Amino acid sequence: MRLPAPPPKRHRVIYAAASVVLSYPDEGVLERLPLVERALTEADALAGFAATLEHLRSMPPMEAQSWYVQEFDLSRRHALHLTYWTDGDTRRRGEVLAAVKQTYRDSGLLVDLDGELPDFLPMVLEFAAHGAPAIGVALLNTYRASLELLRIGLTEDGLPQAGIVAAICDSLGGPSPQTRAEVQQLHDNPPSELVGLDGFLTTTPSPARRPSMADATVQGD
Repeated sequence: MRLPAPPPKRHRVIYAAASVVLSYPDEGVLERLPLVERALTEADALAGFAATLEHLRSMPPMEAQSWYVQEFDLSRRHALHLTYWTDGDTRRRGEVLAAVKQTYRDSGLLVDLDGELPDFLPMVLEFAAHGAPAIGVALLNTYRASLELLRIGLTEDGLPQAGIVAAICDSLGGPSPQTRAEVQQLHDNPPSELVGLDGFLTTTPSPARRPSMADATVQGD
């Protein structure tokens, strides 16, 4: 298995910040927004996040939570489980989720899934930021097509989180596809620099549920 180089500090800040602000906006997440904003500002990476931070601060917590459920838990157009985008609800689902779990185990770290599926984007981002960064980037590269489809859906629907997913895609290198047809080509024939973990299967999890994120700093090492 050929892994990409560990991400630079700026990319790790992007992944850590995204893992927070793409999560269900409970009290803990909302309390961490000032820390997220400071870290992004110091890393010169605030631009893609500014609209989402403003959005989260523009409404009462219960309204923000209801909006999140509507847009991410109930809408498949914005699914945050990476394997949703690649194969639909197939029998290979169990195999790929088991492979992702094994990847976490093989890193030597104890990853608390807390009832969440292992391909949940905020969890993968946290792993790339704080766990095993090179392996985390490989996971993101493996599901680059999923990230691009999510970015396109968020952009088409005018959701502020589109800027965050665009920042994640930019960190992985190479131009982003402009159409779903181009994304399909990327999925079928990934460039060598975008190949992540060898032997991964792609499949679909059930619809998203509210996350329970482990506490983690958004600042790089």
